[in-house]
Amino acid sequence: MAAGVVLDVCNGGCGGIWFDSFELKKVEAAQAVTGDIEINIPRNPSVNVDYKARRCCPKCAGEVVLMRHFYSKRRGVVVDECPSCAGFWLDAGELEQIRYERESLEAEETSKAIVTRMDVKYTVHEKIV
Repeated sequence: MAAGVVLDVCNGGCGGIWFDSFELKKVEAAQAVTGDIEINIPRNPSVNVDYKARRCCPKCAGEVVLMRHFYSKRRGVVVDECPSCAGFWLDAGELEQIRYERESLEAEETSKAIVTRMDVKYTVHEKIV
């Protein structure tokens, strides 16, 4: 369980995590605020995962093929999402990559805001009475 969300995980297998609709956003929002939500799924190194193979949705009884797309505008992490139930499958390590992307985007936006504030020119006008 993370952030009050019960996660479906491949414990001792591939180490993947299934997030039902909106669960990933809930967990990430809570982690962004507290910074203390760690999710470590034990993985069996002898399990070989074909990352190029298309997966079926575990919630939709395997009837729907998951769609692959980039998680964010950084285009660093490819995730699998169900077009029917809006759940996400994250392979082992992808959650950490998503968090790293979010943190680096936040740092980039903060530095842009600082630079913008530094570029502001102030003109002092004397009050004419």
